[in-house]
Amino acid sequence: MERHGLKWRAALLALAIGTATPALAQEPLQQRVEAKLAEAGPGLRFGIVVATEDGREILAINPDERFIPASNTKMFTTAAAFATLKGLDQPDAAGGASVRLDSEGRRVPDVVLKGHGDARLSSAPNCVSNCLAALADAVAARTKLVGDVVGDDSLFPDQRWSPGMSWNNIPSRYGTATSALTVDDNELSIRVLPGAVGQPPRIELLPYYEVDNRAVTVTSGATSLSYERMPQSDQVRLTGTIATGAEPHTLLLSVDDPAHFAAWRMKSLLEARGVKVTGKVNARHRPVSQIDDPKARNGAPPPRVPIPEPLAKLTPPPLRDDLTHINKVSQNLHAELMLRRVGHANGTGSIADGIAGVRDMLDQAKVPRTAWDLSDGSGMSTYNRLAPRSVVTFLRWVSAQPWGAGWRETLPIAGVDGTLTRRFKGTSLERRLFAKTGTLNATNALSGYMIGKSGQTLLFSAYANDVPEGVSATRTMDAALELIASEN
Repeated sequence: MERHGLKWRAALLALAIGTATPALAQEPLQQRVEAKLAEAGPGLRFGIVVATEDGREILAINPDERFIPASNTKMFTTAAAFATLKGLDQPDAAGGASVRLDSEGRRVPDVVLKGHGDARLSSAPNCVSNCLAALADAVAARTKLVGDVVGDDSLFPDQRWSPGMSWNNIPSRYGTATSALTVDDNELSIRVLPGAVGQPPRIELLPYYEVDNRAVTVTSGATSLSYERMPQSDQVRLTGTIATGAEPHTLLLSVDDPAHFAAWRMKSLLEARGVKVTGKVNARHRPVSQIDDPKARNGAPPPRVPIPEPLAKLTPPPLRDDLTHINKVSQNLHAELMLRRVGHANGTGSIADGIAGVRDMLDQAKVPRTAWDLSDGSGMSTYNRLAPRSVVTFLRWVSAQPWGAGWRETLPIAGVDGTLTRRFKGTSLERRLFAKTGTLNATNALSGYMIGKSGQTLLFSAYANDVPEGVSATRTMDAALELIASEN
């Protein structure tokens, strides 16, 4: 009797196990994704929405909570440019820098270098396109004696940094100032080479900044160099170590007054061409106080005398090239300038005018105003907020626009290029995910399009905020997206 009872209970147990296993396999996808995200540990706040092209939501985790989007912001800036600016595939005739001679009754004319909002002007010795040297050639062909060299960035108001930019980012290339007159990405490089053991290393630097060289050359070890520069200061303190025999190391510094820096570079190019500069290097800005002055809209206030025609004006490559560059490599300065160009199309070129252009676009996309707040064009502002569901709504709207396919081509491709070159390598999403990344302090983001296992296109937006130090939120987010794609 006991033996039969044991067999009966064993049979029931086997039946229970047999029925439980399929039930476990049927656990909803959302629960499995939530379990995957929980593997990142405590402290993080995730938000993810995934939907089909026709708007059916497959998964929604904290869909309407607002997150710091970091460089996901660039999606909105570049899309607004596609929606607002004309002739994106034509040479950028409106954007190139120009140079003129300005006498105003003086015997010796000043050189005025004016910026028109393009981000790609170059003073590199090997420059082949959009070159500052071409403007210096035009001056040298006309005269060998000039007074001041003036950098004029008055096309846009003097708003070099957006609200919410962390001050500690300003000295780095990620926080360089924004200006209608920009050269060399408003970056200055320090090339550091080993010196004698126990002595400071050698440095190569254009003499725009002064360097307090406190670094030391050591016998061995990995190169570990850093610098400090307070905003609006021309003093750079270099610290750290570099070993004898080490490869030269390059550090990139930001420029706080791009118009002045461009004029300074112009002066050196003029002197190299035999032009004597008798005056100073100056910058001409448009005060922010003029933003609301109707006379100041679309440029500086009308001068008292007619402005002479430029000696020469550059025509940069098409803006589509720059929009691709912005999204592929997540270039902050170029994104900020693109926002101002959007703002200049229907206003003063201020940050507020650029955000107004983005707002008009999001209104058309029927994105709720409560789902977003943006304070810049790059995502460096900690004031920015986006809700994942609103981003998916935006992505669906973009797909339906005549320029939507072109805009999507600007996004990084998983495992192939841009900021996704190393992500999703060897996974089912390699070459099948097209998305904008985002990284800021304690923040990670990824939004765009991916092709599921069935071949259908999925729209997604994923955010991680409040990421603890030492935790990889991107690895967890990527694994969650792979899981979702594998079942759709």
